[in-house]
Amino acid sequence: MENNNIKKQNAFVSEEEKTLNWEEIQTSFKKTFGSEVYNSWLQKISLVKEYNDYLVLGVPTRFFRDWIVSRYLDKILEQVKSFKLSLNRIEFKIIEENKKNQEYIKIDELNKVTEIKDSILNYNRLNPNLNFESFIQGKSNDIALSYSKKVCEHISRYNPLYVCGGVGLGKTHLLNAIGLELQDNNNVMFISAERFMYHFIKSIKKNDMVNFKDFFRKSSVFIIDDIQFISGKESLQEEFFHTFNSLMDKGSQIIISADRAPMKLDRVQERIKSRLAGGLVVDIETPDLDLKIKIIKKKIEEIESQFKEKINLSDEVINYVATESKTNIRELIGILNRVIAFSRVHNKDLNISDCKNILKDVFNQIRVITVDKIQNTVSNYFNIALSEMLSQRRSRPLARPRQIAMYLAKKMTTRSLPEIGRRFANRDHTTVIHAVKTITRLSEQDDEMKKNISQIKSLLLEQ
Repeated sequence: MENNNIKKQNAFVSEEEKTLNWEEIQTSFKKTFGSEVYNSWLQKISLVKEYNDYLVLGVPTRFFRDWIVSRYLDKILEQVKSFKLSLNRIEFKIIEENKKNQEYIKIDELNKVTEIKDSILNYNRLNPNLNFESFIQGKSNDIALSYSKKVCEHISRYNPLYVCGGVGLGKTHLLNAIGLELQDNNNVMFISAERFMYHFIKSIKKNDMVNFKDFFRKSSVFIIDDIQFISGKESLQEEFFHTFNSLMDKGSQIIISADRAPMKLDRVQERIKSRLAGGLVVDIETPDLDLKIKIIKKKIEEIESQFKEKINLSDEVINYVATESKTNIRELIGILNRVIAFSRVHNKDLNISDCKNILKDVFNQIRVITVDKIQNTVSNYFNIALSEMLSQRRSRPLARPRQIAMYLAKKMTTRSLPEIGRRFANRDHTTVIHAVKTITRLSEQDDEMKKNISQIKSLLLEQ
């Protein structure tokens, strides 16, 4: 018995004192992360010092350290632990070529504020190009722009400032511009709701909510983008509610953006919606023709300045692109880039006919497809009443069109499964999953079903 204990003890000591083969670990990194990530980032990590419970790894620059910490640290630790179980933390040492200004940053299970800070700085650094000067004003956004500037002049006068509007209309640009304007004299926190949720979940898992709360409640200007992402996440909403109240109590300025007005946020606590609506709510609408033309001309100027070349697009072509692009500014710029690229490659001045040919598939793809539009189109296609298709009846003439509508809602919109289920008379998301699987299978096996799906898609894209 005693001999067995001695053997176990010796085995344990052997594991702790095991020397790592860094080349072997690097091979495992390449296999786990893929060649692209490995060649760009992980290949440049070196083993500086090995201890029983932690490693000191060398990286060439602070930027490398920040990027690796924010994206790959957890998996790196997991990988090295598979080679040596006793390891529980990693330290990064910045090794510059001139060997000066070397610095350490400790990443361990007792120090998470640094990790949060590094990740925030990396993911949410303010973009110097998204400033008030580069924001193009029009009738659709002049109110939002005006009050964004006023917030910078009088902090806490409009609190919170809530900017709402569809995708790609300039909400993030305005929030970024406010952050740039205020950052010199204020502690500005700029983060997306998605990253806020990421750090919240990570802090819960690592039992580190104290540092999370301290970090996010110390700002004097708190800017959070796309707040609709907290929808349905009760514990996250609870934390956001208390963070919001804490910041308001200390007089911090809060700026928020979302794709809809506060009271239209789905599955968000009423008390949160009430507080969001209690400040100043400003809307950014779809740009009109004049604004789209101004945006196109400004973008052409920027491209000419950057690449030192002349871009010859006639007013007729510019008007055509602006008129036919009916969604948002982001899509408008994408369409313009495509037209310019074609003009460059073929070295010719384009006319309307050329543009129609270049963009015919683009304009079909970017038609706005909604769940309502899908439901109406499907019910009309099968010549049944929409109320019947959404009813609880399960007869085949109603159930199959209902499943097709659910399938298309999943494939052609960005709505989540629970959201789609709610739009179909509050059905459960598992019903939507079953519908998607069923129609996918039938469309692969049944020519008639494949034809129906194709025709309905064409109808949706033509509208």
